[in-house]
Amino acid sequence: MNGGLVLGVAGGLVCLLGVVVIGWALAAYNRLIRQRNQVQASWAQIDVQLKRRYDLVPNLVETVKGYAAHERSTLDAVVAARNNAVAVAAHDPGVGGRAAAENMLTQTLGRLFALAEAYPDLKANQNFAALQGELANTEDKIAYARQFFNSAVQTYNTSVQSVPTNIVAGVGGFRVWEYFEAEGGERGPVQVRF
Repeated sequence: MNGGLVLGVAGGLVCLLGVVVIGWALAAYNRLIRQRNQVQASWAQIDVQLKRRYDLVPNLVETVKGYAAHERSTLDAVVAARNNAVAVAAHDPGVGGRAAAENMLTQTLGRLFALAEAYPDLKANQNFAALQGELANTEDKIAYARQFFNSAVQTYNTSVQSVPTNIVAGVGGFRVWEYFEAEGGERGPVQVRF
């Protein structure tokens, strides 16, 4: 009788342990789902701001054309970078490809604004100033959205890679996300030379 009681208690403890492990696995799985959804939602916010930028660029280029028509190579580079970014956005949902295309667009826009410095009439144009302000506002929103996205990715990736949650992540098919990183030119203050 004493042996039966010990087996009963041991069986009960094994069942209790099984319930605890299953409960923990379900909680870990649900946390990974929440974190993945946060990453996807924050990526969608970046996408919204990038599309807004795509819409502003052609208007900006048209405004500059009237003042600096002989600066065709810069204008063509901006249009090409914008079109490339739109094409990559349509065909490559991954972060890495999008980041490279967006960084190229940011660099060419920087050249466009540097070009505007050489044309006082263009700088004084209200339409150009309004578009430049809208684009600057959009760039700020992109930077904030990028920061929020990267923070969500860090939290998610930490969960996916940490023991013992990585077991649930592996079984559940959760994979690490890439960060949306700025290239060298965007990482520090811009040096202005006269």
